[in-house]
This record gives sequence, structure tokens and C-alpha cells, in this order.
Amino acid sequence: MRMLLIHSDYLEYEVRDKAIKNPEPINEEQRKGRLDEVLAVFASVEKVDEVNPDEVVEKALAEIKDVAGQVKAERVFVYPFAHLSSDLAKPDVALDVLRKLEERLKEEGFEVRRAPFGYYKAFRLSCKGHPLAELSRTVVPEGEVNKEERNVALEKEEELKSYWYVLTPEGELIDVEKFDFTGHENLRKFANYEISKNRVADREPPHVKLMLEHELVDYEPGSDAGNLRYYPKGRLIKGLLEQYVTEKVVEYGAMEVETPIMYDFEHPALEKYLNRFPARQYVVKSGDKKFFLRFAACFGQFLIKKDATISYRNLPLRMYELTRYSFRREKSGELSGLRRLRAFTMPDMHTVARDLKQAMDEFKKQYKLSMEVLKGVGLTPEDYEVAIRFTRDFWEEHGDFIVELAKIIGKPVLVEMWDQRFFYFILKFEFNFVDNLDKAAALSTVQIDVENAERFGITYYDEEGKERYPLILHCSPSGAIERVMYAILEKQAKLQARGVKPAFPLWLSPIQVRVIPVSDEVLDYALYVAGKLEGAKIRVDVDDTGDRLNKKIRKAEKEWIPYIIVVGRNEKEGDTITVRRRSDGKQVEMRLEDLVREIRSQTEGFPYRARPLPLLLSRRPKFRG
Repeated sequence: MRMLLIHSDYLEYEVRDKAIKNPEPINEEQRKGRLDEVLAVFASVEKVDEVNPDEVVEKALAEIKDVAGQVKAERVFVYPFAHLSSDLAKPDVALDVLRKLEERLKEEGFEVRRAPFGYYKAFRLSCKGHPLAELSRTVVPEGEVNKEERNVALEKEEELKSYWYVLTPEGELIDVEKFDFTGHENLRKFANYEISKNRVADREPPHVKLMLEHELVDYEPGSDAGNLRYYPKGRLIKGLLEQYVTEKVVEYGAMEVETPIMYDFEHPALEKYLNRFPARQYVVKSGDKKFFLRFAACFGQFLIKKDATISYRNLPLRMYELTRYSFRREKSGELSGLRRLRAFTMPDMHTVARDLKQAMDEFKKQYKLSMEVLKGVGLTPEDYEVAIRFTRDFWEEHGDFIVELAKIIGKPVLVEMWDQRFFYFILKFEFNFVDNLDKAAALSTVQIDVENAERFGITYYDEEGKERYPLILHCSPSGAIERVMYAILEKQAKLQARGVKPAFPLWLSPIQVRVIPVSDEVLDYALYVAGKLEGAKIRVDVDDTGDRLNKKIRKAEKEWIPYIIVVGRNEKEGDTITVRRRSDGKQVEMRLEDLVREIRSQTEGFPYRARPLPLLLSRRPKFRG
């Protein structure tokens, strides 16, 4: 509550007209009023006060008593004044707070008058003008100053009773406590993480050290936590992943669109959807209006579909956006490097399907698409665990379909089952990466949404020309791009711990080939080799520093360079190159065109971007001290 307290010679008012649809009922006597020698309390009850109205009343009472005591006022005039805030409580809550405040002031011995709530009123007052005559106060419930907007879905998610099982590819549904996890240790870790719901990272995961050492990504002290900066090599990897996922989705048949990043809190469909999606929002204000930053591309795509004319012939209709960025106000203790952020890039596809049969067909196709996308970034089913979530009714009616999903992945999957549906979806899967701290993070996901077509007014025309509400599939075939980077780095940290040389997938390596001249005498040949490789669209650089040869090689190894070419006088004279492969550790002499063919055979079909840093190492800045 915000209050303006004015010690006045008098305050008088007269009701003129209704300000809201259903104002407080009043009689003729209440249409006018006046008090002399009074402390006027102009008050706005705010949205945050709805959390604990009684606490707000008591805090406001304490502030009024304090000021009244200082100015020696025995009369208090409580005057509803909405103009002190742009974030007002619901009218019924506001009126209740003001009525209770009036009663509490009377109980404390004050002579009290309250102006009617919900009306335009003319008023006159005479301020006394002494140093304490004009004061402002703000009171809020305890701990609510920086509290995120309340979210029914988040609260309900904590209350929902979940039943946990493991489903085998043979179709056996086993209570999670009775399943033998021998040979499925990663699934055991994932199940423990999901059931415990402990998302807080108690120490730094290994990928953070790697992202900093490789000068990929860093924390940004000039922004909110969970908003990161990307150095050239990190931006290249992120950009390639964005391009790769987008190309796969467009190839699958989606139409790419672009939508705004902020939306009106008061939009009727959006307001309802906010309370059905388990995410905390960033809130921004523009003038007197309040907006939220999107946490997915749903809103924009739903609003486009609402305005479109869709025929049954157009279905399934797929729409896609790469959201740079989506925003979620994750709890600070849950933020962890690239695993969990507040600003992230989400490839987001939504598919309109005419009925459950078509939706389930699309669901299975998108399940396979997600496996294909993750395979391209170096993540196989051995690297992630599957969670499938649905109601008991869905299992009883479509159990064979769920079993088929387990057969496709070829291993046991974790099942979360509910007695009743609360969320907007009836079926959902995620591919979850379990990291070196035994924390899990969802990558790919698909959901069948049964609510939002009707909520947003999305329809299609069937064969008879009748309007029907479709089902909608939400799909991110990779999950957030940042989280894919996290999974790649965490996987390499696991391999490194086992004595295996870590490496990026070749198509994602910021530098694919490093050319090392043994002396300045052959620098020209090193540059010639680099030029030929660059002409073949291979990312290459040249170590022209004054370091010794062994140190240059160690430096390239530390940077996970896939191919190291050492050139000396013999190579220059023989027009050959000596190549050290990181993948197998072998050192071979070959012709340049053979190396080009070898690299192209591994990168064919993946997107390409040019080298992100200067060609010569001597020309490069160091981004971290």
C-alpha cells in the first residue's frame, strides 16, 4: 500500500460519478463528507498487498499512528486514491483492506471517516504547511518487496501428487522403488533428481570452468544474474547451433516467424495462460501499463494462429521461431553456468493438429526428430535419459503408444503419472542430460496441449466448413541452445575424467585446423596452407608467436584443436603437410587436398561459419585475465 499523509485544517469531498463498474454501495449521506483538524490519508492498495491483506492493514495502521502521534492528530480521514500506484489490487481486495483499516483506526481511539470507494470525487483540503504536514509511506507484506508474480502453476506443481515408475521397452511398468537400476546408473541419478525436486546447485559444475578456460562464455556483472556474455568462439558455437536446429526444423516442414519479446499482462488469454505455465516472469512497465517478457514463443505464435484462416487441408500446420531471448526469473540459487539461466535462446515449434490421432502421430515424429537433432551435436541416447509424463487415464487408453516411445529409444524411461490433469498438456516427454554433479537438465521436449486453442480462439474449418478447436503441440527439438552447449561441455568433462581427450564435434570447433610453422622461414608456406584451407571453408589459424614448437603444440592441444599441421622446410619443398589428429592421436603425412576431403566428409550437411578470430595468433586479444 502507498500512502500520502497530509496534516490538514480540513478535508471535504463530494461524489460525482462511478469510477468502476461495481463501486461500493453508499447512501445519500455518504455522498458528501468533511472533517476538520485531520490527518488525511490518501491510500492506494496494490497488487502485492493481495498476498497478505491483514498484514498490510496492521503495517499501515502502525505508520498512521506514528505520524498522527507526531502531528498530534486525533482525527483520520481515509481517502481511496488510485493515482498513487500503477499496479493496483483487485477492487474487492482494495475495499476490504480500506474497510479493515477504518475499523482498526476506530479501535485505536481515532475519530475516523472514510470516503467511498470506486467513485470520482471532488475534494478540497487545506494543508497546514509545517515540516511534518506532508509525508509518504509504503508498506508491503513481509518479504514481498522483490517477490516474483504469483503463479498458480508453480504453486500447483509443488502440491501435485506424482506417481513414479520406470517403463521398460518390453512394456513393463515398474514402481520406481522396485526397479533394479543395475546397468542403469544414469537413470537412477535422474530419477533421484526428479523425485527430490532439488534444483539448487551446491557447487560449480565442470562445464563452467571449461566455458571460461576456452573463452566461450562469461558472467556479465553489468546485467541481472543468469544473463551472460559470449566471446567470439562462444558466439560462433552458439550461432552454428542456432542455424543447425533452425535448418532441421524448417526441413521438417515448419514455417519460420518472428514475434515480440514482451506482452500485455492484461490481455485476457495471456493472463490466463501465465497461471497455467510453471515459470516466473520478468515484469517491465511502459507508462501505466505492465508487460511481461516472454518465457517461450507460445504467445506470439498463438496470436498469429488466432488471426489466420486455417483449413483441415493445412493440417498439421507447423510454425517455428528461434527466440533470442526468452526470459524466466529462475531462483538465484538455481542459476548455474549454462545449465539454468534467466535469458536463453529457445528453438520453439508449435504444430496445429486436427485431433488426438494426428497429434500423437506428430508427437512420435517429433520425438524421432529430437533424437536426430541431438545426435548431430554429439549426444546419443546413452548421454540422456527420457521422462514421459501423463495422467492415469491417458496411460489406460494409450499405453501401447507410450511403450512404443520406450522401444524407439531402446532403454527404460522414467514415467511421472498424475491422477488428474492440471497443466495444459495431456502428454509430455523430455530428453534430460545428467551432468557431473548428478543434476539433470531437460533438452528436447514435446507436449500435446489441449487447452490453449480454445483459450486463444484458434480454430480450423473441417470438411463440412464447421469451425473446430484443434490440439497444439509444443516442441523444442534441442531445448535451449545454451543448454545444448552445457551438455556438450559436461559430456567432455566426463570423458576427460576417464582419460579420454575432450573435443567439440568437428563442425562446431571454433578452429578446426591450426598451422604451426617450425620457424619464421616457413611462415609464408604456413600462410599458403591456411589460405587453401580457408578457401575450402575450413576454419584455420596460424601460430606465428615466438613460442617453441612443443609449447605451440601443447597450446593447440589445450584448445582442443582437431587437426594440428606442423610445416617445416621438408613440407614446403615437398608440397606436403604433417598432420596430428586429435581424434586418434596419430601423426601422418598427407597432401592438403586429402585433409580437405577428410574434414568435409565429417562436416557435410552441417552449417558453416567463418573463423571468429584473427588468422594470426599474435593478433588476438585475451578476453579473460
